[in-house]
Amino acid sequence: MDKKIYDTYSALLNSELKMATGCTEPIAIAYAGARLRQVLGEIPEHCTVYCSGNIVKNVFAVTVPNSGGAKGIDTAALLGIIGGDADSVLDVLHAVTPEDIELMNKLVADKICDCELVEGVENLYVRIEAKAGENTALVEIKDYHSNITRIEKNGEVLLNADEEGSETSHVDKTLLNVRDIMEYANTVDLNDIKDVLLNQIKCNSAIAEEGLKNPWGSQVGRTIYEHDLGKSVWNKARAYAAAGSDARMNGCPMPVVINSGSGNQGMTVSLPIYVYAQDMGVSEELMLRALALANLISLHQKRYIGSLSAYCGAVSAATGAACGIAYMQGGDYKLICDVITNSINTTGGMVCDGAKSSCAAKIATALDMALLSYEMSKKNRAFMPGEGLVEDNIEETIANVGRMGRDGMKSTDVEILKIMLGK
Repeated sequence: MDKKIYDTYSALLNSELKMATGCTEPIAIAYAGARLRQVLGEIPEHCTVYCSGNIVKNVFAVTVPNSGGAKGIDTAALLGIIGGDADSVLDVLHAVTPEDIELMNKLVADKICDCELVEGVENLYVRIEAKAGENTALVEIKDYHSNITRIEKNGEVLLNADEEGSETSHVDKTLLNVRDIMEYANTVDLNDIKDVLLNQIKCNSAIAEEGLKNPWGSQVGRTIYEHDLGKSVWNKARAYAAAGSDARMNGCPMPVVINSGSGNQGMTVSLPIYVYAQDMGVSEELMLRALALANLISLHQKRYIGSLSAYCGAVSAATGAACGIAYMQGGDYKLICDVITNSINTTGGMVCDGAKSSCAAKIATALDMALLSYEMSKKNRAFMPGEGLVEDNIEETIANVGRMGRDGMKSTDVEILKIMLGK
């Protein structure tokens, strides 16, 4: 295939499939806090965290990992400042100690951290400003969770992404399309992407097992598994992905490998393929090629929607997973296009009302429809052009649903935030 497309797809997988501990919105705040501590050189006397509405929404009710069960923007920022490892990026809180948690709780109680909602900025926006004595520092993140775009110390600009480029390189997604993704999955030298894909399975299956073994959150995954007794591969796939979310949304400190900036999406896109691959007894090579295809199809959908919106990203990830399963079972281009069409034109538009326990149920719901979409597609049953957002070209269909999620659901996002903030 074209070398530029091949290299871009490989770079996307290697750059997007990062490890993260905990929900990535509080982790983005913690990462900014840890980076600020590096710049300032000490724990600040006072700091203010400025966040977009989507960041506020996704930090509102989720437990910050390694925090002792605490929640909140101030918790995430201060824990990052006190015990964060900025060099580990989205795994920033992996080495937090009990002493760090004790100090964090004290500083939260002392109210040294203020939190402000910022309007008129990117959907994903975090800025922390702090002072210690005569010293001040500022760290800003925009567009995606690890993308530091501005750093200042004592008023001096140390980094300005508008002039120099951000600290984290961002690979262009405009070359993504379903036909080339399929060709890439068929032909990629697995040595180029094997490590990140195996790590995705290793990390995500481990937290899924934890979620099935122990009572995290509302125990959606355990409920599915217990109801079915693990007999159906369909429901086992849903249970695994949901169980991982049960644990992750409720403070489990085990890392996951993300997709589109989200650990929930990383688990949703990968774990069903892992479960089906085990059930089918396929080779590791075929599973990895299916994972490559699934991750890229999920990224392809999200490039139209953006990192954060009112559109639940579990739908994109579940659709990618079903395409990966179809690929392992010999599905051709038309079948995979039909899977995408059926899936995103049914659960597409499920709302995101923040990160919390119910994310696990939304994952299970999205996967149920995605897997049904595959079963329909095998029988040549697909929604037709002219029905809703469906076009006769899969790329136009994906773009239509993405436009609906990005632009059409903006007012939904605003209302959700107002309700959550009691306005």
